[in-house]
Amino acid sequence: MIDLTLGEIAEIVGGELSHADPDTVVTGSVEFDSRAVTQGGLFLALPGERVDGHDYAAQAIAAGAVAGIVTRPVDAPSIAVGDGFRALAALAHALLQRLPDVTVIGITGSSGKTSTKDLLAQLLTRLGPTVAPPGSFNNELGHPYTVLRATPQTRFLILETSARGIGHIRYLTEIAPPRIGVVLNVGSAHLGEFGSREAIAQAKGELVEGLPADGLAVLNADDPLVAAMAARTSARVSRVGTVADADVRAADVALDALGRPAFRLVAHDASVPVQLRLVGRHHVGNALAAAAVALECGMALPDVAAALAGAEPVSRWRMEVTERADGVTVINDAYNANPESMRAALEALVAVHAAHRGGGRAVAVLGEMAELGDDAPAAHEQLGRLTVQLGVTHLVAVGEAARPIHDGAVLEGSGAGESSWVPDADAAIDLLRSELRPQDVVLVKASRAARLERVALAIADDTAQPEADGGRGA
Repeated sequence: MIDLTLGEIAEIVGGELSHADPDTVVTGSVEFDSRAVTQGGLFLALPGERVDGHDYAAQAIAAGAVAGIVTRPVDAPSIAVGDGFRALAALAHALLQRLPDVTVIGITGSSGKTSTKDLLAQLLTRLGPTVAPPGSFNNELGHPYTVLRATPQTRFLILETSARGIGHIRYLTEIAPPRIGVVLNVGSAHLGEFGSREAIAQAKGELVEGLPADGLAVLNADDPLVAAMAARTSARVSRVGTVADADVRAADVALDALGRPAFRLVAHDASVPVQLRLVGRHHVGNALAAAAVALECGMALPDVAAALAGAEPVSRWRMEVTERADGVTVINDAYNANPESMRAALEALVAVHAAHRGGGRAVAVLGEMAELGDDAPAAHEQLGRLTVQLGVTHLVAVGEAARPIHDGAVLEGSGAGESSWVPDADAAIDLLRSELRPQDVVLVKASRAARLERVALAIADDTAQPEADGGRGA
């Protein structure tokens, strides 16, 4: 972030400075993890479910922080505030106002936010210094934390925006008003909290409502609920997708032997070929959104294609491909899951399996899709049916909440031994270690709470080498 004195920060956040010189300058980053504090930085002490940051204030000061933002007294240099999250938001907003040349880009959607952010960051870095969230920092903590990583040299600031209810995205856009907004899709993630996809669309559309008239809304033309958001913004609209009248379009989409999409990128009355390094057809939509933003920011179409082709996987456990010495291929997509991302991952599994032609099986290891509310049992049963419809040859459902996945597969006609249920990750690891065969292709996917990355990491043994062109994303 830019250099500010403790006195200036205290004024911005409305806090009371104690045990510190107001003229002391913060020259490092703002961190909420005391282990990440750097010399000259500022520590944000937050109470958590398992630990309280206030207990680590002295440790943060010893590590080089000049003060901490606190909500209760500590025996260390500090700025006392009533609400740590609000203080962080106020500080981020004030910093951004001092960086008028930064282009702020907001990204939202039920799935694909992090993958699109990772793609876009790699594109825009070619145009100038770019800041993007580490991992999936997209809530009232991660969003302003990312803003505070911007400096006077930053040209592009990419922000993920998530919502647990109506008004959440509006709040985030008020912290850092975007000039470009991207809405990827409206799916079933958080359906239990919102109640309907229409309510989710209402929340996601708050991003484009916050755009200025000279801004740009990038909308997925293949998703009717997203396409309809054009009526909710005063900004220009760029429609992306596979429909014939999209402004930025993908044509002739095909997958290679590792499930990586190739397509013709069509925009501005021209087209160029693109071959992605990311696994799964669903990354085409992510790439189109990133391309539309890059074009708006001044990148030429051939350069966009070259940058997309060169983009590497960044965030872990998103379609992360590892190939074992015995030919077993493990696709670790265990970071998150909802019905739409499950379908996309299963389609990628079937495509990779078909391309291998090695005689192995397509094995899906699936856990709970969280936050689906009353629709959860039916959604999980439908997922099990989908595995059979798509041609997955063996299913392992993991955990009590995932039992309906197994039931659905059986109801759809899965034969004896083709579908099984196990109570937990350890049981899944034991089963897979005993039953996996050479040339099998294995997908591991569930919502984050299921922690099925343990399964993927365990069956991709220590001697395995990551597939060089594999990808992560969902």
